[in-house]
Amino acid sequence: MSRFLTPHAALLPSTVPFTGPETLERRQGRPFRARLGANESVFGPSPRAVAAMAAAAGESWMYGDPENHDLKQALAAHHGCSPEHIAIGAGIDGLLGLLCRLTLDPGTPVVTSLGAYPTFAFHVAACAGALTRVPYRGDHEDPQALLDAARTTGARLLYLANPDNPMGSHHPGPVIEDLAANLPPETLLVLDEAYADLAPAEAIPQIAPDHPQVIRLRTFSKGHGLAGARVGYALTNPDLARAFDKIRDHFGMARASQIGALAALRDQDWLAGIRAKVAQSRDRLAAIARDNGLQPLASATNFVTMDCGRDGDFARLVLAGCQARGLFIRMPGVAPLDRCLRISTGPEAAMAVVAEVLPQALRAAGG
Repeated sequence: MSRFLTPHAALLPSTVPFTGPETLERRQGRPFRARLGANESVFGPSPRAVAAMAAAAGESWMYGDPENHDLKQALAAHHGCSPEHIAIGAGIDGLLGLLCRLTLDPGTPVVTSLGAYPTFAFHVAACAGALTRVPYRGDHEDPQALLDAARTTGARLLYLANPDNPMGSHHPGPVIEDLAANLPPETLLVLDEAYADLAPAEAIPQIAPDHPQVIRLRTFSKGHGLAGARVGYALTNPDLARAFDKIRDHFGMARASQIGALAALRDQDWLAGIRAKVAQSRDRLAAIARDNGLQPLASATNFVTMDCGRDGDFARLVLAGCQARGLFIRMPGVAPLDRCLRISTGPEAAMAVVAEVLPQALRAAGG
């Protein structure tokens, strides 16, 4: 261990929250036939975004605009707020890391769900925050239990994803609005809305951008199909949005990513078409699940979580069998959610691989 690390950093494990498909491909010595484990949009980005990024490639000798001016202006118009309500970063993951650095001292209380998106916990651990995790209630995160834990611990941050990853479930907007209205005065609600572009309208809460205790996180990685471009943004009150300027990498956004995201935002017809394709693919995945004796859970995202009806050990056998047969998928990592598999939507060619491989993996696992 390097003698230059802080004592806290020295104690942290040298791991990342997710093992990437590229790592698995290197281990197996061959590529996957279908890449459906990272909730990327296999349907791809808008052709307008692709063309804009291609044109910008020749300008890569220039840094991106450190103020993200054009993208902020466009996002403000899209959401009906001012540019001062918006902070832009390298995906939601990057923004979560900055937010934890801004708000957490060693030992600061934080609340999230047991089994929720693990990158948030990764950033809390990096800042030595004191994390409290509350169980899911069935297949949903439990807003009341999260609120109770925030009150008990005096939490600085309360993290909730709606729609949820890894289960795909969601709470109606009024439930989230009620949570925001009843926060303890010392608590900031970190509302991860990565899948908002694909969710039903009733899942999106009506929360004013000026709310002093809410930060909403959005991304171009899911519906817009720009996961590799790393563009995310926060909607929050101007004081908190400005605070990101204190610590962010001001030249951290690639010029082509800024330009591609702007073109994607302007192509709402493409996004509407992606919503329809995702819905169709969700139905296809649900049918495949039922054909194989699995229970598909209702989804407001670009993936379907399938209940295998047994324990996590069985689900891990099925997962390994799928990967060995060229199908990259994932599963929740915490019991009792780990009884499930999680498979992203995609074109029919990818769905055909699922229909072929899943029954083979189930049989090999003894299912």
